[in-house]
Amino acid sequence: MPIPVLTPFSGETYDVSQKPPPFGHALKHYFALDEDYVNLNHGSYGSLPLPVIFATARLAYEIERNPDKFHRLTYKPMLDKARESVAKLIGAAVDEVVLVPNATHALNTVLRNFEWREGDLLIGASTTYGAVANTIRYLADRSEQPQPEAVAVEYTFPLTHAQILDIFRAKLREVKQQHANTQFMDVPPLSPGYSEDPEARGKGNKIVAVIDSITANPGALMPWQEMVRVCREEGVWSVIDAAHSIGQEPDIDLSEAKPDFWLSNCHKWLYAKRGCAALYVPKRNQYIIKSSIPTPHEYVSPGSEEAKIKGTNFVKQHEWTGTLDQTPYVTVPDALAFREWLGGEKAINDYCHKLALEGGKKLAEVMGTRVMDETGELTLNMPNVLLPLPVEKTPGEVYTHAQLVEINLYLRDKLLGEWKTYAAHYFHGGGWWCRCSAQVFNEVSDFEYLGKAFNAVCKEVEENILSKKAA
Repeated sequence: MPIPVLTPFSGETYDVSQKPPPFGHALKHYFALDEDYVNLNHGSYGSLPLPVIFATARLAYEIERNPDKFHRLTYKPMLDKARESVAKLIGAAVDEVVLVPNATHALNTVLRNFEWREGDLLIGASTTYGAVANTIRYLADRSEQPQPEAVAVEYTFPLTHAQILDIFRAKLREVKQQHANTQFMDVPPLSPGYSEDPEARGKGNKIVAVIDSITANPGALMPWQEMVRVCREEGVWSVIDAAHSIGQEPDIDLSEAKPDFWLSNCHKWLYAKRGCAALYVPKRNQYIIKSSIPTPHEYVSPGSEEAKIKGTNFVKQHEWTGTLDQTPYVTVPDALAFREWLGGEKAINDYCHKLALEGGKKLAEVMGTRVMDETGELTLNMPNVLLPLPVEKTPGEVYTHAQLVEINLYLRDKLLGEWKTYAAHYFHGGGWWCRCSAQVFNEVSDFEYLGKAFNAVCKEVEENILSKKAA
């Protein structure tokens, strides 16, 4: 069958010698969004630029021309280039970064490689992303022994970074006090009390903390670098769920921050094809990651002679975990090239951050409510705004559990089906909020339109759902 010659249409390519259009609606020309769709939820799934779509489609045809050549010869150099580009962006060594399908996959790779002992503690938070919270719960629930004990830190926003640090530190010390008879001797390499003796590794109990860099709902920037420092001081392993960070959080430098593990989706804010995430494991901790998920051809048994030379073979294990679509991984450089043409990381995030602050205020004005983060300390590119629905002071005062579920579905269906717009909505601290994602193709007028949509839909919620309880 002849392979078609792909010719890019307008918007599917760009001239690097020419300046791009200004940020705002003019850039919608380079995204595949419906003309009548007002997208303020880029943060959930990303919005793939047309030039990246074209690059992945062109590569897909190239692969099918000679699948063996691609998988056996071409793929690895392309993957190495992609890993190099990501490592440079996050301040890491190349052989400390691998690519996996998504952040949840990366998180499971880390947590399922820890060798758990009875008495270990696995700490999440009330704001931990659902699938991650359930992973923590599963590891504590499973019938196989031993199991870690699941612990949750409670956060109710708005909070300052100082308050978050105080709550986090206090919780670590509280659980240690509650388990005063447990010897937490299995500490990270950079913590006081770590032994360089390989025979001593993994002896005693451990505490592992899963920390959001930016929480999902609310979309709040956490002081994660300082939380990593607290973990290091307290002898706690830090696992940073940075699902929303790469492409949104500026100046990431993992060599400076030194988390024990860090992971982030490239297909959200970095414009990579779904699904693609970066998993960072510093060389000092790669002995923990004995197997990728699933276990691949390049697995090295820890007790073998091969392990003395290769260690856990961290990078090689993640190069090939079975047949899948590798185009999201190897086209990361195409996404970065498009971002560079737009002006680079700083220009993109300066625009999105400014728009997030201005758009959040405008949305609150239209709805007659307020933004969650009045100081801006918690906000990068995702403002959180209270919806015009009742706020309860005690659980159950206004909403039953069934109504919360019904309202969530009602908001989803009406926004997407009738208003052709969307922003994430969630219930937190007694009230309904929305989390908007400011992107280069958005303008303040998009927030105004979303506010009109929420006003209308929330009025329907009060009339059609909340009135039932009152009756």
